[in-house]
Parts: sequence; C-alpha cells; structure tokens
Amino acid sequence: MKIEVLADPEAVARQAAALIAAQAREATTARGKFVLAVSGGHTPWQMLRELANEDVPWQAVHVVQVDERVAPAGDPDRNLTHLRESLLSHAPLAPEQIHAMPVEEPDLAAAAESYAQTLREIAGLPPVLDLAHLGLGPDAHTASLVPHDPVLNVTDADVALTGIYLGRRRMTLTYPMLNRARRILWLVTGADKAEMLVRLRDGDKTIPAGRVRSDQATVLADRAAGARISG
Repeated sequence: MKIEVLADPEAVARQAAALIAAQAREATTARGKFVLAVSGGHTPWQMLRELANEDVPWQAVHVVQVDERVAPAGDPDRNLTHLRESLLSHAPLAPEQIHAMPVEEPDLAAAAESYAQTLREIAGLPPVLDLAHLGLGPDAHTASLVPHDPVLNVTDADVALTGIYLGRRRMTLTYPMLNRARRILWLVTGADKAEMLVRLRDGDKTIPAGRVRSDQATVLADRAAGARISG
C-alpha cells in the first residue's frame, strides 16, 4: 500500500484525478476500455470535476457505482445524483456510460443480480474493475461494507444488499468484486479518519476496510487524516 499525504482535500482531489486519468490511458491502450468504480463523498465529487480537465479517452470509459442508497431517483442522498452532476456537466461522457445501481426496483435482490450481470457485460467473466475508488468512514466502513452487517460475509455474489445503515438500506459491491480490481484508490480526508487510516495501513482485518486488498492500493490523504502517518 502506497500512502501519500497532501495538504488538503482539494489537493487530494487533483492528485486523484491525475492518477485516474493515467490509469484510463493505460487501460485503454492495453484492453480498449477503462472500467472505473466510484464511491460517494464531497472530495470524490470534486475529484470527478477535476477529472474533466484531464487527458482521458472518454469514449472508452465506463463508470459504475461502488454503492448506492436505496432512495428515489434524484434524491440528494443518492450517489448517482452527484455522480451525474459532477461528470455529465463537465466531461464529454455520454449518460449511457454511467451505469447506475437499480435501487429503485421493487425487488432489490433481483436488482442486485441484475447489476452483477451488467458488470459481467462491461468487465468480463468474472468482472474485473480497472480501478475502484473507495472512501474510509470513521467507523472503518468502506463502500457500504459496514461493521457487523451480514454483507461482510458475502462471498458468492459481486453485488449485495445491506441492512439499514444511517437510515437507509444500500446496494454495494462486495469483497470478491473489489478484491479483483486491478487498482484500488483510497481518498481519505478529515481528522475523524486518522485512527482508522493507521489501522488500514497496518492491515487490520478486524475492520471492514482492512479486508480490501492492499497490494495494488494507493491512499491519498489530506494532512488531517494523515496526522498519525509517519514517513
């Protein structure tokens, strides 16, 4: 795991955008497409806006969701709402290149399997993400892999549903899906993440984030989150 501590969230967003753009160019040259999985959060939305200013082979990009709250279309709680605002308004990306988790469907279990099928169509069998962007919660959750939820133990599906967490059920990529990704990019900002960032660095598998592969992982943290990281 490579950890880089930067001045502030804005610097994290800029560096992340540059890294993603480089990975997009490399993947497109090697395989003809770039499959990017994106999590939610304020710094990631800024990252995506910065990405619009980078040299990206947009016609070859597919954007999928790491997780999503079960909420109506357009709800401000939805990651998709901000994802579309951040990318479609700034980058030459067609709406059909963003693949939304179908959380509005009445049968959520069937919807999760449908999204897994979408991933197979985009990223192969088994599906392999070129880059998965993840965040780190103060409770060490990542994606919607939250402490004590049965979703942590799902090993036979790439997409699954959680119980209620902070008022919402969620659909999320599972460990098998995330751990097949060619690269993992963590964005970690804020002083409330400092303790968990140390545990992530140390490979603490008792926290949800610690069970994500670290051999091809890069962490971009701001100074507040990286306060306990030395060297």
